[in-house]
Amino acid sequence: MLPTERDARLRQNAGELRARQTQAESLLWAVLRGRGLCSLKFRRQHSILPFIADSACVEQKLVVKLDGGYHDYVQTEGAGWQRQWKLEAAGWSVIGFSNADVLSNVEALAKAIAGFLKLNPEFGDRQNV
Repeated sequence: MLPTERDARLRQNAGELRARQTQAESLLWAVLRGRGLCSLKFRRQHSILPFIADSACVEQKLVVKLDGGYHDYVQTEGAGWQRQWKLEAAGWSVIGFSNADVLSNVEALAKAIAGFLKLNPEFGDRQNV
């Protein structure tokens, strides 16, 4: 497959993933979108060749990955570690949470992301997370 075909296929796959996001992804995205956390721009289902990150902050080179739901079917644990190693080798940091973590306390998860980046958690103009 040519690189341009691969890029087009990844963009298509990312779009499909955005359209059928899990409840946990939707809840996390509600916190991250619109620079909602620490004024950082996050992208959901962002292509970082050859992968699609659940959420990514390009300026901080941070990938936020969620495990559970369809992720259990898509990859094995070994493939997940290989993906993480390759992303880290390319200069990205990876922080991961379970879907259950997101669903039980998304505010704590957002604070953990900010802490990972050594930032004070700020939630934009949202009153409650």
